[in-house]
Amino acid sequence: MDMQSPWLDDEQQDLWQALLTVVIALPATLDRQLQRDAGISNFEYGVLARLSMADEATMRLSELARVCDSTQPRLSKVMDRFETRDWVTRRPDPGDGRYTLATLTDAGRQKLVESAPEHVAQVKRLVFDPLTAAQRRHLTTALTRVAATLRQELDRG
Repeated sequence: MDMQSPWLDDEQQDLWQALLTVVIALPATLDRQLQRDAGISNFEYGVLARLSMADEATMRLSELARVCDSTQPRLSKVMDRFETRDWVTRRPDPGDGRYTLATLTDAGRQKLVESAPEHVAQVKRLVFDPLTAAQRRHLTTALTRVAATLRQELDRG
């Protein structure tokens, strides 16, 4: 490959176009399924899932935003909707009052449990079923490296 060329070569272009399709079409497809079956977005499902995996189903909002690749204002709007539905509660962090803790409620956990089967089936069908075990391992390795680079960029601001 010519390092001086400002253009992608054919192999890079093929990879880039396939990645763009996945990055754009996968969230849209998952959103459609979750809206139809559960009345929530893919992002909202992800927030519920991340909270459910945390110790005592509780996280600082700043950390939750980070692990969900979200801005704090976007997450705050979701938390407002979730509190209205009794899916989460928020309270000051007793260890450091500058932070706010979000806790998944029983109703929020139930929403996640009800939403999960169709969502997981869709993810498996779209992402995992088309790949062999070796392809999944290679894709994990490659995407983990790209994700680490992107997180470093995000952390720099």
